[in-house]
Amino acid sequence: MIGHVVYAHGSPCPTLVLDARRLPGDDEQLLDRLSSARKWLDAAGAGHVLKIALVEPSPHPLFDLDYRFVQALPRSPAAFDLRGSCGHSILSSIVAGAESGLLPRLTPGMRVRVMVRNNGDHIVCETAEARRESALFDVHFVQSPPTPLSELLLAGSATTTVEADGRPVPVSLVSMGNPYVFVAASALGLSSTAELFADDPRLFDRLVRIRRATARLLGWPADGAFPKVAAVMAGAGGRIAVRAVSVPGWHPTIALTGAACVAAAVRIEGTAPWIAAQQAGVPDGTVDIVTSGGLSSVTSAVRDGVHEPELTWITVRGKRTTTLGSFPIEPLASLQSKEITECLSLSR
Repeated sequence: MIGHVVYAHGSPCPTLVLDARRLPGDDEQLLDRLSSARKWLDAAGAGHVLKIALVEPSPHPLFDLDYRFVQALPRSPAAFDLRGSCGHSILSSIVAGAESGLLPRLTPGMRVRVMVRNNGDHIVCETAEARRESALFDVHFVQSPPTPLSELLLAGSATTTVEADGRPVPVSLVSMGNPYVFVAASALGLSSTAELFADDPRLFDRLVRIRRATARLLGWPADGAFPKVAAVMAGAGGRIAVRAVSVPGWHPTIALTGAACVAAAVRIEGTAPWIAAQQAGVPDGTVDIVTSGGLSSVTSAVRDGVHEPELTWITVRGKRTTTLGSFPIEPLASLQSKEITECLSLSR
């Protein structure tokens, strides 16, 4: 089968996009096949590609594409996490879908409606720019019906406490796009964005241990990829500063789903992102998120519900992709060409 490799800018790595119709429906058999695909990637010099997207035309009349995300874990070619989603990989899937004929050719103004099979999310990706090897999108997380804000809290409250390194740590557990553990930078002993964005292995390890402790609290595998974890604080110029952990290191910017989750969390009183937003003077609606790798702008809309405010939609703007190549990945023994190696290595 053909594997399409697309890089969404700001992501930790490119995504390998595969046609779900040509793969087993049973998870055990599916993961066995994906393990073989990872061995191919490693042999081709692209073992750093840890995101896999499975796509097919949606049978639902309201959607164009069914998407399932698989996070490959670096500890073993057979290690995966099927629990969450990835916004950057959704964009990669749309580009690959247009390249392979699953979708029409991308044109400015075109909207692609995606059903996320991992968590039921409804995503509408609007093409702002389409070129031969790159595209630019605005991504809309549509809540239909609108979601009461309290339902986004995994622990049922704006803050909860986890035990990490023998110490209690206050965190906010919010699930929008992906489940996130938000930790106030002050709770980590940080007082400036310079400290937050420093290449500090002790800070990284601390956040990983907090993430693992939270996973155990939720009854999830501690060595998986979810929930995600990020430290937040008020930034300069009315922005929120965020530092997130990805697989297997620091996230170079922030996940697209992470930006959406921050935008949702700042609308929920008492959460760590809400407190950071209040300190930074961030107005309701549009939030500018500053990271060590750049700036993301995200807008959320909330309406008055019958019992409480409800989230209606979130938009993340200006997300670019670059197509790296499309290759036959079977039989595996024939795939170690210099051309494939060089192309996939461009994404490092």
